[in-house]
Amino acid sequence: MLGLDGEGDGEDAPDAIAEMTAPLDGIVVADFSRVLAGPLATMTLADLGARVIKVERAGRGDDTRAWGPPFAASGMTTYFESVNRGKESIALDLGDETDRSRAAELIARSDVVIENFRPGEFARFGFGAGALRERHPRLITVSISGFGSAGGAALPGYDFVAQAVGGLMHVTGAPDAEAMKAGVALVDVLTGKDAVIGVLAALRRRRLTGKGSHIEVNLLSSLQGALVNQVSAHLGAGVEPRRLGNRHPSIAPYETLTCSDVPLAVACGNDAQFARMTAVLGVSEAATDPRFATNVDRVEHRDALAAVLEERLAGAPAAVWAERLNAVGVAAGVVHTIGEGLALADRLGLDPVFDTVGDDGRVSRQVRMPITWTPTVAPVAAAPPRLGEHTAEILSWLDHPSEDTA
Repeated sequence: MLGLDGEGDGEDAPDAIAEMTAPLDGIVVADFSRVLAGPLATMTLADLGARVIKVERAGRGDDTRAWGPPFAASGMTTYFESVNRGKESIALDLGDETDRSRAAELIARSDVVIENFRPGEFARFGFGAGALRERHPRLITVSISGFGSAGGAALPGYDFVAQAVGGLMHVTGAPDAEAMKAGVALVDVLTGKDAVIGVLAALRRRRLTGKGSHIEVNLLSSLQGALVNQVSAHLGAGVEPRRLGNRHPSIAPYETLTCSDVPLAVACGNDAQFARMTAVLGVSEAATDPRFATNVDRVEHRDALAAVLEERLAGAPAAVWAERLNAVGVAAGVVHTIGEGLALADRLGLDPVFDTVGDDGRVSRQVRMPITWTPTVAPVAAAPPRLGEHTAEILSWLDHPSEDTA
C-alpha cells in the first residue's frame, strides 16, 4: 500500500511529508466511479495531489463521454472534462477474468477505492467492501449511491430525481410556478464533496489506527444535510417551507429587486445594514417605519418593503446601485452570466481559470480548485484523459510488484 504513514500530523510531521508539493502526494486512488458525484470526488483528490487511476468500461468509457453537446476543442464533451482532470485512464472489462485480475491488482496497490455501482453490484465482481478490507486491512473503500444500501438500494440514482424527492425542488422556483431544479446538478456536487470529507477523515484515522474504513454516501442524505435552515424549519417549528422565488424565508430584503435596467440581488442581513441601505436610497424614514423597523417586521411586510425600495431603485442601473450599496457594507450585485461571473472573479484576483495540457498537447481550460494554500500548491496540469489513454503504462506498473503492494 502506498499510503503515507508517518507518526502524527501537522507540525509534528516528518520533514519529508511537510515539504511535499501537495497534501495527498503518494496516495493512490482507484476510481471505479462514473458520471458526476464520484468523478468530482476523485478529481478533488487529484487536485490535492493523489494519483487517481480512472477505471473505465472498455469501448464505452464514462457515460459523460457521450453527454454532449457542447464539445471541447479536444473533441471530448465539456461535461466529461469538467470532473476528470488530473487522472489516468485505463479501459477494463470487469466481466473478463483477466481484466478483473488487473482490477484486483490495482486495488491492492491503492489506498482508496471509490465506486458508484448500484449497491451490491461491485461485490458481484468480488470487490465488496468487506471482502476488500479483509484482504487489505488498510484500504479505504467508498460507495456512492442514490438512496443508500438499505431500502433504497434498488433505486437508480440521478441528481434530478434526488432534487425532486428530497424536497429541494419544492422550495426552488417562483411561488406560483412549477417546482424547479437547480441550474446545475447540485446534489451530485454536494455528494462528491461529502465523499472527499469522508476520505480525508478516513486517511487521518488510518494514520492513527493503521486500519482502513468503509464510507457510504448517497444523494438523498447529502441533499437533506444541505437543506440546513429549510429542513430545520420543518423539524423545529413544524413549518413546511415553500417556494419564494429569490426571496429568503427569514430575512428581508434578501431578494432580487427591479432597477432601471436589470435586477439587483440584495442581501441585507441585519437592521444596521438596512438603515445604511435606506440612507443610500434616500428613504431613511423607512428604517423607522413600524412595518420595517426590525427584520421580523420586514419579513411580514416584504411586499410593501419591495415596493418602497424599487421605487427608488428605478432611478438608476443595477450596477450603479451595487457599487453604492457595497461601499456602505450592504451586499448587492448584478445577476451575471457564468462568463461575467468568471470575469468578476478574475478582476478580484481570484485566478478562477487555468489550463491543463494533455500528452498530445491538447489544452483544456478548467476552473481551479476553490482552495488556496500557503505555501502554494500548484494546480494539477494534466488534461482530462482520453478513454484508455494510460492503459499500457498502468498495466506495466501493475505487472511489476514492488514493496508498496499491500
